This record gives sequence, structure tokens and C-alpha cells, in this order.
Amino acid sequence: MNSKQLIKNATIVNEGRTFIGSVLIEGELIKTIYEADQCIELPESCIEIDATGFFLFPGIIDDQVHFRDPGLTHKGDLYTESKASVAGGITSFFEMPNTSPQATTIEILEEKYTLASQKSLANYSFLMGVTNDNMDELKKLDANKVPAVKMFMGSSTGNMLVDNQKTLQRVFSEIPLLIVTHCEDEVIIQQNIKHFKALLGEDIPIKYHPLIRSAEACYKSSAYAVDLAIKYNSRLHVFHLSTAKEMSLFTNNIPITEKRITSEVCIHHLWFSEADYAKYGNRIKWNPAIKTESDRMALIDAVNSNKIDIIATDHAPHLWSEKLGSCLNAASGGPLVQHSLVAMLQLARMGFFSIEKIIEKMCHAPAELYRIQNRGYIRPGYFADLVMVDPNRPWSVSKENILYKCGWSPFEEISFDASILQTWVNGQIVYDNGQFDENVRGKRLLFFNK
Repeated sequence: MNSKQLIKNATIVNEGRTFIGSVLIEGELIKTIYEADQCIELPESCIEIDATGFFLFPGIIDDQVHFRDPGLTHKGDLYTESKASVAGGITSFFEMPNTSPQATTIEILEEKYTLASQKSLANYSFLMGVTNDNMDELKKLDANKVPAVKMFMGSSTGNMLVDNQKTLQRVFSEIPLLIVTHCEDEVIIQQNIKHFKALLGEDIPIKYHPLIRSAEACYKSSAYAVDLAIKYNSRLHVFHLSTAKEMSLFTNNIPITEKRITSEVCIHHLWFSEADYAKYGNRIKWNPAIKTESDRMALIDAVNSNKIDIIATDHAPHLWSEKLGSCLNAASGGPLVQHSLVAMLQLARMGFFSIEKIIEKMCHAPAELYRIQNRGYIRPGYFADLVMVDPNRPWSVSKENILYKCGWSPFEEISFDASILQTWVNGQIVYDNGQFDENVRGKRLLFFNK
């Protein structure tokens, strides 16, 4: 790796601005940012990279992925999915605890960090899982090294449902870290399953998935989490919102750094609606379920009004054989990290978002919410986590260019106008026009939480 690189004449999108400029990298860090009319002092032995006509963004920070390592690596692992991530412009990720074994002790959590240091091409962090009986472990966490705890207030892949009311109250009242939640009310879901089984039998078509994991189930659980956070003045972040009704629970009139309660939406809830079940079937089966077009538009509006703070993927690969079957039997979740940024840029081209808003929600906001040290922006002294994008290089998703270990994508046969050209992780070009530097390894993310 050359320690000095100048990315010149890029269209830089950063901190709400879009401007022509150049970025000087020295070692792992950004040294200087030059605007177009500034004189560049080029150091000796500096590699120049011409970015004329291309966007330069901070690296995407995806705070919600399931890379399946350890224990479920037939679906994906820290090497394959981080490789797909950097090809998609993601330079840092937060992986969820529902692996095997579940990351519900510090010992298991640290084993995952060790695995990532050996295998991950991107920067990484791992969340501790909450169970009904691991409060002692949660209290031992170092907030500078682990930024949040993850709680399933609705069962999903991994069966980590927290349904003990005393546990819920203790977590919200006693854990100082950010609490992130999967919110779906299990009682309502089970009632809906019983209803549709009586109506349709065991072989329930996929179109009923959003009626089983209903808007009512989402709202009731999200509202309960918000009520607990207000009662105990907790820091709460609600993952993968999917309904218009839930938007009433969140505010849009204060900066994310001042919010105690924040919210998130995933790419698939912004792209698809229930009308797409007829075409895509189980490919777009997620928990929470994709719902109506009016829900989708409400989520888009909430991103633009800042009621929703972060855009993520909930990348959750399964083998295609695991996605087969009826509504009740097919696995929930799908792979997204390779295509998340280009999908969002396509939505921008359609007029739903500005590119500045996308960078705010996918780069700046995760860095601010989790208080990540020196990442998420293009700033002098920050790590050189960067992604260069050609906005006018169309391509289509196909089996031949999918990098996920599971080998499929919900976006197959969909065309995107933008292409990821290069991705830098800690100043090193790890992805370059389809080629990877297999020697690069990401770093453990650190946090300003004390």
C-alpha cells in the first residue's frame, strides 16, 4: 500500500454539501480536503487518482447485519459478507447477536471480534444480545468497545425473544448503553397465525405475511419500547420500522445527537411494497414484513423529515432452499449489503431522496448515534473510509455478479444506474473495479461513550 494518495477532482458529498474537490490520504487517515479552487500541495511519492465525474462519499456504516458467523456459516460468514459489503461501498458494519452460539456473554462476543480480525475486509463491531437472564453480563460491557445491546421484542431468526416484563424493565432502567430493538408483538402475531390457519390451513400464501406480522403488531411493540424508554430516560433505537402508524412515535425537530429515542428503516421497506409479493414471493419475505405502498411512502417521507434517523440493510442471508415453502415455513430475511448504496442512489434518481440525505442517513447519522470514533465523515484526522461511485455506469444484478455466499439477491434482474468503483478501508483500496485486495483487514470500531 502506498501511504500517500490524492483522490482529485471528485464530486464530494459530505455534511450536507456537494462540491468538486480533492482528498489527500496519508496512511490510514485523511490528511487534507481541497476545494476546486485551492492550490494542492502534493507530497512526494503520492499516487494520484483522477475522480473527475465521479462521486466520493464517506464509507457507508451499516448498523444492522447478520453475517452468520459463527455457527451458521453455510448461509454466509465474516469473509464472504464483508467482501460483498466493500463491493457495495460499506466500510463498517454492526453484526447482530443471533448466531450460534448466541452472543449473549462477553466471552462469546470477544470470540466474534477475534474472528472478524482474521476474516473481515471491512471495519466491524458486534452487539451483545439481551436474553431473559443475562443481566449480569450486560452490566459488564465496556461502552467504549461495545456500543449497544440488541433486544428482540418479537421473535425472529434465532429465537431470542425477550418477553419477561421484569427483564424488560430492568434493561431499560439499568443498562446505560444504547438499546436497539426488534419490535413486533408476539401475542398479536400468534393470534394472526391461528386465524389464518383456521381460514387457509397450513399452506398460507406469502401475501398474507404482512397480515400475520401486521402493522398492529409492529405498532404495539414499538410503542411499548418507546414508553419504557421515556419512563426510564433510556437511549433507544428502534430497528427496521415498516409502518406509517409507527411514525407518530418519533420526533423530527431535534438533532440526532440530542435525541434519546431514534429510529431506522431498511432498504427493502423503502424499495418494495406488498404489491411486489406476487412477483417476488419469498424473495422479499422479511421480519418485519414489507407492507403497503402507503406505508412505504410514509417511510420515505419520514426519512426526508428526519423522523427516521438511519437507513440500514438488516442483511440476513439464507440459502435459497431455506427460502422455499409456505408463508409460515420459508425463512425470513435476505442479502442486501452489496446493493444497498446503489439501490438508494436509484431511489434518489427517481426523485425520492437527495444524495445528501442518503449520505446523512447511511454515513453521518450512524456515526453520531453510536458515537463512533473518527468515522462517518470526510474530515481531516478521520479514518480514510471512502467510496467512489460512477453515477452513470448502468448494470444489472445477476447470478454472475452476486458476491453473497448464499448466491441470490432480491434485486436479481433489476438494473441500477450507478456503479461502485473503489472502496477504501482505513486508507487502503480494498475494492477496485471488481478486484479485491485480499490482504486488507478492517479494524474494530471504537466509541466515545464515556
